[in-house]
Amino acid sequence: MLTPATIKSIQDIMRQDVGVDGDATRLSQLVWLIFLKILDDEDKALEIRKDKYTPTLPKKYQWRTWAAPLDGMTGEELIAFVNDDLIPGLRSLPANGNKRTELARAAFQDVYNFMRKGTLLKQVINKIDSIDFNVSKDRHAFNDIYERLLKSLQSAGNFGEMYTPRAVTQFVVEMVDPKIGETVFDPAVGTGGFLVNSLEHMRKQVKSVKDEHKIQESIRGVEKKPLPYMLLLTNMMLHGVEEPVHMRRGNMLERPLRDYTDADRLDCIVTNPPFGGTEEPGVEKNFPTEFQTRETADLFLVLIVRLLKKYGRAGVVLPDGTLFGEGMKTALKKMLLEECNLHTIVRLPKNVFAPYTSIATNLLFFTKGEPTKEVWYYEHPYPAGKKSYSMTSPITIDEFDVEKAWWHNREENEHAWKVSIDEIVKRNYNLDIKNPRAPKELVEAPEELLAAYREKQKQTQASLEKIRTILTDALAHHDTQ
Repeated sequence: MLTPATIKSIQDIMRQDVGVDGDATRLSQLVWLIFLKILDDEDKALEIRKDKYTPTLPKKYQWRTWAAPLDGMTGEELIAFVNDDLIPGLRSLPANGNKRTELARAAFQDVYNFMRKGTLLKQVINKIDSIDFNVSKDRHAFNDIYERLLKSLQSAGNFGEMYTPRAVTQFVVEMVDPKIGETVFDPAVGTGGFLVNSLEHMRKQVKSVKDEHKIQESIRGVEKKPLPYMLLLTNMMLHGVEEPVHMRRGNMLERPLRDYTDADRLDCIVTNPPFGGTEEPGVEKNFPTEFQTRETADLFLVLIVRLLKKYGRAGVVLPDGTLFGEGMKTALKKMLLEECNLHTIVRLPKNVFAPYTSIATNLLFFTKGEPTKEVWYYEHPYPAGKKSYSMTSPITIDEFDVEKAWWHNREENEHAWKVSIDEIVKRNYNLDIKNPRAPKELVEAPEELLAAYREKQKQTQASLEKIRTILTDALAHHDTQ
C-alpha cells in the first residue's frame, strides 16, 4: 500500500541527482511524472467503462509503453527519450478535439526534466509505477500525501503563494455555501485548494450521477504560472474530475475589464489572490483610470466585483493593506461598498501564512447587487495556549467553530462588532477598524520611554563595572600565588 515513506524514498533518490536542486524543483519533477501516471491509470479505467474510447496520448507517450516495463529504457537512452522526444512531443500534441489531450498539451508547455542520471530517473519511475491510482486505498492515501507536498511549498520562497491553509479554504467555502447548479470560480486558482473544497462541499448535496456531472462542469479556475497549473490539473484528477477542462492557463488581469460581459458572470467566487506582488507594466491599463495600479490583489478585487452575477457571493483573502490603504484603494473600497453588501470581515491573526509571509490577513465576504449598510467584524483569536502559527502548528478548521456558530445568529461580543456605513464613510472608507473590546495597549510617552532607557543603561553600566572589579580582584589574587 502507498505510504508517505514511498514519496520520501522517491525524494531521496532525486536528491542524489545533481540536476534536481531544492524542494520546488523536486516537486516540479515529481508532479509531471505523477501526472502522466494518473492520466494513464484513468485511461485504463475509461477504456473499460466507455465504448470506442480514444486514449489521451499517442501510444509511444503513454506511461504503460515507455515507463511501466521493468526492463524498459534506462541510463542515457531514457534521458534522451524524455528530453528529445517525450516532452517536446507532449508540448506539440495535435488539437484533435479530445479535451484530455488538449489539457495534457497545455500542461506540458513549460515542463522540463531536471534529472540528468537515467538510472536514478528509472528508479523514480519504478517507485511511481507501484502506485495504482485506480485502487481507492492508493488514491486516498496519495490525496493526503499530495496535500503535504503542497504545504511544503510554503517555505519555498515565492512558491509559498500557491498554498492557502486548508482550514482557511474550507471555512471560506462553507460560508459562501455554493449549491449544485451554481458556478464556482477562482481567478487566481493556484493549486486548486478552494475548488477542491467546493467540490467536497457540493458533493454532500449530490443525489444522482447528473448532479455529479453538474458539479464537475460548474467549477472553474485560471492560473498564470506553469508549476501550479500542473499541480492544479493533478489535484483535480485526484479528486475525481475526469476532464478538468474549465481549468485554464492564463492571467485574468490581461483582458480589459470592459470586455467581460454578462456571459462571463458567475454565482460564487472564492479566492486568495497573490498579495504583495506587482503586475507587468501595462496590465493596469486594462482597468478604469480610478482603479489603475500594478498591485495584484487590488486589481483582482476590481475584477471579482465585475465578474459576480447580481446576488453573486464572494469570499476573498486580502491583506491588511487593502483595508487601510488610501488613494486608489479608497476608490476601490468605495466601489465595493456601493456595488456590494460587504457583510463580514473576519480578521485573521499574523502568521496564518507563515513562513511564506507574516502579513496579517482578512477574509472578506460580500454579495453583489445591494449596497453595504453595515459591516460585521469578527476577530479570530489564537486558540488557548498559542501565540503564533507555523508550518508545524497551523491554523485548524476546528478553530472556526465559533465563527460558524455566530454566523447565522449575530451578536456583538468580545470578538465581534459591527460598524455602520456612515461611520465607514466618515473614516474615508478606512476598513481597518480595531476591536473596540480588545484590551487597551498601554503606550508610554516618548520622554518616559527615554528616561526608562537611560535608567536601564545606568544599571547595565553598573553591572559591567561590578563584573570588571570582580575579575580584576580575581586576577590579582591569582598573580600573588
